[in-house]
Amino acid sequence: MRRRTVTAGNLDELLQVTAPTAAAAPQEQVAAAPVAAPAAPREEGGLRTEFEFELPRGYVDEAGTVHRHGAMRLATARDELRPQIDLRVKENPAYLSVVLLSQVITRLGTITDVHAGVVERMYATDVAFLQDFYRRVNSEGHTRAAVTCPHCEGAFEVDLSGGRLGES
Repeated sequence: MRRRTVTAGNLDELLQVTAPTAAAAPQEQVAAAPVAAPAAPREEGGLRTEFEFELPRGYVDEAGTVHRHGAMRLATARDELRPQIDLRVKENPAYLSVVLLSQVITRLGTITDVHAGVVERMYATDVAFLQDFYRRVNSEGHTRAAVTCPHCEGAFEVDLSGGRLGES
């Protein structure tokens, strides 16, 4: 087996060489989908690979537009490893979640190019929501959470992927 030395300078080249060619086609389809209609959950071989979400506050872009609905795909091993060699993460380990989220969020409102700068400008409550959403999707395989009513103390499940609490 041939070994390669990976440095920050040649990481993009290595990722382009090793990237599967079929991965580009589904992303183009998501970007071309109409904004008004939510995209159907992406499935590969019966496995759900993309999950819709709604941010608690929403990302406000430079034009003042609020983006609340988005989609996150399942993380790959490459997604988990790539931030480890990012210089921003090496300088500040807390930046790991910003880089990781920017890689797995496929769409945020009308924004299809979600990069670290977008995640940096999100409200802290939205970033905390996305971190929990990432953990649920990638660790537990679903977007449901068990909750308890503060008034009647009845236990039930809510789906964190979309809609507001109390809506059906």
